[in-house]
Amino acid sequence: MNARRPGDEERIRTLRERCLDRRAAVSPWGDWATLTARSLKASEGLSSWQRRQGLKTRDRLAGLRLAVDDLELLAGRLMPRRECFSDAEEADAREYLKGYPPAPGQTGHCELDRTRLLAGGVDGVTQEVRERRAQAATDEQAATYDSFLSALEGLSALAEHAAKTAEAAMPAAPDWRREELARMAAVCRWTAHRAPRSFHEGIQLLWLTDLAVMFGDQVGLVGPGRLDRSLRALYDEDLRAGRLTREGALRLIESLYLLLNEFIPNGLAIPVMVGGRDARGADSTHDLSYLCLEALRRTRLAYPTVGLCWHEGTPPALTDLAVELIGGGLSTPAFFGDETIQRGLRRYGVPPGQACWYINSTCVEITPSGASNVWVASPYFSLCKLLTDEIEAQADGEAAPDFPEFLARYRKRLAEAIAAAAQEQNAWREARRLRGGKPLQSVFTRDAIERGRDLDNGGALYNWVECSFVGLANLADSLHVLREEVYRQRRMTLREIRDALAADFAGHEDVRQRFLNGHAKYGNGVAEVDALVAETAAFAAQECGRHRMTPDDSPFVPGAFCWVQHTRLGQACGATPDGRRARTPFADGGGPAQGREHRGPTAAILSTTSWDHSPLIGGLAYNMKFNTSLFRSADALARLRDLIVTYLRRGGFETQVNVVDHDTLRKAQADPEHYRDLVVRIGGYTDYFVRLSPAMQEEVMSRAEFVEV
Repeated sequence: MNARRPGDEERIRTLRERCLDRRAAVSPWGDWATLTARSLKASEGLSSWQRRQGLKTRDRLAGLRLAVDDLELLAGRLMPRRECFSDAEEADAREYLKGYPPAPGQTGHCELDRTRLLAGGVDGVTQEVRERRAQAATDEQAATYDSFLSALEGLSALAEHAAKTAEAAMPAAPDWRREELARMAAVCRWTAHRAPRSFHEGIQLLWLTDLAVMFGDQVGLVGPGRLDRSLRALYDEDLRAGRLTREGALRLIESLYLLLNEFIPNGLAIPVMVGGRDARGADSTHDLSYLCLEALRRTRLAYPTVGLCWHEGTPPALTDLAVELIGGGLSTPAFFGDETIQRGLRRYGVPPGQACWYINSTCVEITPSGASNVWVASPYFSLCKLLTDEIEAQADGEAAPDFPEFLARYRKRLAEAIAAAAQEQNAWREARRLRGGKPLQSVFTRDAIERGRDLDNGGALYNWVECSFVGLANLADSLHVLREEVYRQRRMTLREIRDALAADFAGHEDVRQRFLNGHAKYGNGVAEVDALVAETAAFAAQECGRHRMTPDDSPFVPGAFCWVQHTRLGQACGATPDGRRARTPFADGGGPAQGREHRGPTAAILSTTSWDHSPLIGGLAYNMKFNTSLFRSADALARLRDLIVTYLRRGGFETQVNVVDHDTLRKAQADPEHYRDLVVRIGGYTDYFVRLSPAMQEEVMSRAEFVEV
């Protein structure tokens, strides 16, 4: 217990260390099984699965136990499982839940629509749902509204419990802390029912709502999203009235970031996004945009990423702040091309006035804010595994007489994989309609209340499925080698290449070196190699466009987002004609394969932006890595800014930067405890370097480390 009030820096530093300690202990998600089993047992007599889903959400939230320590400013940290239910209770619950296997398919990956909540509070939303329940046209619709009401009851119960948790800590607290706890309790008790009146109440309600949807509906990765839009009115009014200072708002944003890190498991992502343009096309940067970035400076943890939506009207000061943080070793800021993304959203049917409201749903996948039940990265396609399968088929059968024919056969194989995946996703959609249900998320997603339909039954405005194509650069490099070796130079046959690949180049090291270093590679400004990436991306978009998703004829949307799948799919694939060995990672996004950009960052950017990114709304990341020693002057930071802006101005989708040196990464491998908070960028998300698998650590280190900007 701190007897004195700590300063802001000391408070955040202490909470940050505690967060790292608690993350290494025990996950709070164990409570989920026990609370779920209790609710389902109690509702076994009900025939409506939708009503049971609503009760399940309510009961999970009503039974959720929270904790608060002596420095936290926002409520909503889950109590560790070991302090709640016994191992025997959890084991019994998990045995019972075997009778309720989860429906397949995606959840979450979204920002909620907070409009109703901020305007009328939980009670206001509840009243609207009750009125619509009274006018329900069918029993199915009535059951859906009943589930919404139960879920809202659970949200209020969670906020009330947060207030009680703060009050319970007051007697033992010193006077200064008692005041903070009393304020926390009052904020939670008010927002349990009514609309927030202050920035403090708004950010507290935002977190409790996101937590409630994730835990209550068992939904993954609901993000704070556009904080600089959703909370700006409360912030502005507080500043005008003298109730809040800029520093006070920063403390609360930092507190939100710490709670995210307490709750979200390792290896995932959670988004905040700032800047961009409004529906009229005007820049929407706000003071909160700067604060959302600034809050990363002291928290310095893996969550959240803060994406800056860059356009030509973005204030230079906002761009400079993000670049400064990156140059200081923070990998959590990222840059998104606002014009490129809005163009892509319009392509898939989002009206121009709404295309400005989007979120990187977790990593780099784009979903419309507050309006989507979009499934992301569903599924991942291994482009190179399909290529080696095609090489195998032609080596054992009739080989294509020329490269265009080889490419046509490969693309036919890829098209068949896309068609099969779309069919599988639609089957999963039907399974979720029958045995899914996310009542609380539905309440905060347009237009589920108006339609009286749960998200899993077509309630959302946008119901896309976003798939992802992994290994784009490796495929292009491999195709170029095949074109040269087999069809232009006629040095090898497909069968000979197949045999070398099957042996993982054992006994063929000269061949591997020629494949790897004797042919041009994507990322060096070689037009005919870059064109293979462009053609593959265009073909993927064309083929995805042939398929529609249930329940409302939504598009099947492509992306080139990897997360960790460039390593996982690489481990499942043999050697490839680009000189890559078996079971090693593919390229980590839309940029060149690791270590192959031999002409520096400018040439790599020119190659990466030589083709249209806008159809790939499923996400595309371009990773850059620079040595820490480069950014010790304002001139160096300015050159980094110019590189990033060049990438975005040329139509780049997203870029992210690691500023770290090879020696530091090696030291972290040898002494992980000392470097437990070292955060690096992977394939569109950030993670703690020391918790990555050895293969992933080596993949990060294998990326080209630019030694000049």
